[in-house]
Amino acid sequence: MFERPASGERAILVQLDFGDGDAAERLAEFDMLVGSAGAVPLAVVTGRRTRPDPALFAGKGKVDEIGATAHARGADLVVFNHDLAPGQQRNLERALECRVIDRSSLILDIFALRARSHEGKLQVELAQLQHLATRLVRGWTHLERQKGGIGLRGPGEKQLETDRRLIGKRVALLKDRLKQLEKQRQVRRRARVRGNVLAVSLVGYTNAGKSTLFNALTKAGAYAADQLFATLDTTSRRLFIDGAGPIVLSDTVGFIRDLPHALVAAFHATLEETAQADLLLHVIDAASSDRDQQIHAVNAVLKEIGANEVPRVQVWNKLDLTPARPGITRNDCGNISDVRISARSGAGMPFLREALAEAASACKDQSAVAA
Repeated sequence: MFERPASGERAILVQLDFGDGDAAERLAEFDMLVGSAGAVPLAVVTGRRTRPDPALFAGKGKVDEIGATAHARGADLVVFNHDLAPGQQRNLERALECRVIDRSSLILDIFALRARSHEGKLQVELAQLQHLATRLVRGWTHLERQKGGIGLRGPGEKQLETDRRLIGKRVALLKDRLKQLEKQRQVRRRARVRGNVLAVSLVGYTNAGKSTLFNALTKAGAYAADQLFATLDTTSRRLFIDGAGPIVLSDTVGFIRDLPHALVAAFHATLEETAQADLLLHVIDAASSDRDQQIHAVNAVLKEIGANEVPRVQVWNKLDLTPARPGITRNDCGNISDVRISARSGAGMPFLREALAEAASACKDQSAVAA
């Protein structure tokens, strides 16, 4: 396994503007992603294009600029804040004569660093292998040669075919293990339903303050830091809320724009906990200038995992960094739709407990009607 230098790999960051907007916010987030992966950003190369170049993504002139910057700064790798096709990645590595990784690979690497639980590590490995399988299609042409030479002569199977077969076997094994863990989770979920305990999941953009809020409510001491994907493994705790009784609160992995599909697929079992919850607390970084786009990204992932219809309350966190005051907002039906708090200072937390009590009461009423 590759060991990073103590000071971190030296990276050139590349971001192109295709007219999507929010370039500054995307670049700031990109810089945090690279730092979270343990790399040291040396320089940023930006540019504008109407569409990606089919062969090099960035175009020959821009690639020459990237190469000159990487050579002058002594960079170890070039990181693109975009998803690259296997052929584009191969062509870029040949042109730049250094390692090139894209946004999905970067996020997968961060998840590999953060995974702590057995299930989390299995999910990350599955996502990495599924992503790697796409790289075997066109990117690894050097493996197309027949094996040969002393100690390498075999039945004639190409190295590429061998790698595909081995990856396929490992993927099947990981999926089987994750299914077993999913069955265990379903047993616990049925026991919770029988106990009529409200299940609440914290969701939100990465670094919105979910773990800080989780600790403020449960005193669990879960790891919380000002970094992207500080929390990867789902943590659940039971707590008592006046007017609600016992509830189970779960802290989940943060979402991000353009979340790799391989991750969503690999974390299906974990994310299913969110879809099966009785209530979602959508934690929002109220101090972020990019909060509207972050809300949109979270809603898109919730829709993808089948949690779009789960009742939710928007929790506007980090109020201590804004001029806003703690409080609640009710919708046209009189239900609490938004709560303004600061998990770090504790401001507004009674309003959040009020929202949880109302949600628990509504859930019990629905259960009584169904019975």
